Amino acid sequence: MNTHSMNAHAFADAGTLLGRSMRHITRSPDTIITTALTPIAMMLLFVYVLGGAIRTGTDSYINYVLPGIMVMAIASGIAYTALRLFTDMKSGIFERFQSMPIARSAVLWAHVGTSMVANMLTLVIIIGVAFVMGFRTSADLGAWLAVAGILALLTLALTWLAVIPGLAAQTMEGATGFSYPLIFLPFISSAFAPTETMPGPVRAFAENQPVTSIVNTVQALWAGEPVGDDIWVALAWCVGILVVSYVAAMAVYRRKIS
Repeated sequence: MNTHSMNAHAFADAGTLLGRSMRHITRSPDTIITTALTPIAMMLLFVYVLGGAIRTGTDSYINYVLPGIMVMAIASGIAYTALRLFTDMKSGIFERFQSMPIARSAVLWAHVGTSMVANMLTLVIIIGVAFVMGFRTSADLGAWLAVAGILALLTLALTWLAVIPGLAAQTMEGATGFSYPLIFLPFISSAFAPTETMPGPVRAFAENQPVTSIVNTVQALWAGEPVGDDIWVALAWCVGILVVSYVAAMAVYRRKIS
């Protein structure tokens, strides 16, 4: 079998397994709803309770805070990827798949694809609620596509990061616990307040971690402002996390199935 045929076979297998995973989600839509609820609750809290006390230099706090809320939602959503992988590992389904003519990488890509679809649906729900709360933007189609691309790349990178504990963890808590620092990382960034208001060491950390550059880029795109260097820093972070996570995840997977 030539390389092209092998790639086509793996792609077809991943598509079949993706359909299996998506059926699980459609039968249990509470996964997406639960993932969206906490970020929406945080958005309501910050906009209607704390927003009036936070000076961001913008007219609309919902416009300012929405990018950070979406990053939180992605970080929360990928925990379910780790949980689904952990469940499959413990149920022995990986061993059953190995006895079938299925490309080995297809199983992981199916889980990754499911994560991408589920997280994008969650983000659509959050943006819809934000519009009801007063979110407005003059961004054109190109800016919206750029926002979608950055968020999709971030989701892909963090999903491969989630694959590692999903495969390696010994307990359910171990599989999902890694996501908690990621969920709270936006709080130490420019997501909810300008970094200029933070004390020195906190500000230094906030300005040099990935969430700040991603949030700043999305805010600028929606506001129709120049994105500056933030977009390149954001892309560098996302690509770097993706490459390292993918290599590590595949190494763990090969060790598990060998």
